[in-house]
Amino acid sequence: MPETLHASEVKSQTDPSIAKQYDNETPKEQQVKQFFEMADGLKVCMLNTYRNGVGPVGRSMAVAKRIGPDFLFLANKHSTKFSDLSQNKEVQISFQDAKSTQNWISVSGTATTTSNSDPRIKDVWSRATAAWFGDLGDGTHTGGPEDPRMTLIEVKSKYVTYYQTEVGMLGMAKEVVGAAVTGGVANTGKIRELSEQDLEKARSTQ
Repeated sequence: MPETLHASEVKSQTDPSIAKQYDNETPKEQQVKQFFEMADGLKVCMLNTYRNGVGPVGRSMAVAKRIGPDFLFLANKHSTKFSDLSQNKEVQISFQDAKSTQNWISVSGTATTTSNSDPRIKDVWSRATAAWFGDLGDGTHTGGPEDPRMTLIEVKSKYVTYYQTEVGMLGMAKEVVGAAVTGGVANTGKIRELSEQDLEKARSTQ
């Protein structure tokens, strides 16, 4: 049901749609587990870097592998995101399930890049990856794991916030309509935050 909005909350300089859905009750271990499950289910995200003179720049990327709270991406070392990362290692990853649940994840972290000698490339490479690199026909730039263009971007998470819906699409519509009619605030799910300390603890248990 929509949450009632009180005058004191209006004056509190907080966003009621956030404050009323913020989860202070679920144990952090469960929040971390559900973050992992949600990220694994979405798989494709926006990887946002910072470009001097431009600002944030995003592009769609498939996650090659999640390792605890951290993420690996296969990438072409000639792409502009590498020049971005050479100047600023801070990145953001964002996921959203816009088709069904409306769940979303935002990950802030730092990125490191590797050379083609990283053995993990062979572990995460798949035939489909070659479609994004192409085969130049020279026996070297084949789009395979040994292709010198093939490198890894590893994002180490520092801060995570995510939203997990607790109603279906029909329930969400009812909440929004009900809140608009009653003057309340739609209550559709939970917003959670994982701090750097939470993520480090999760990392140590993997």
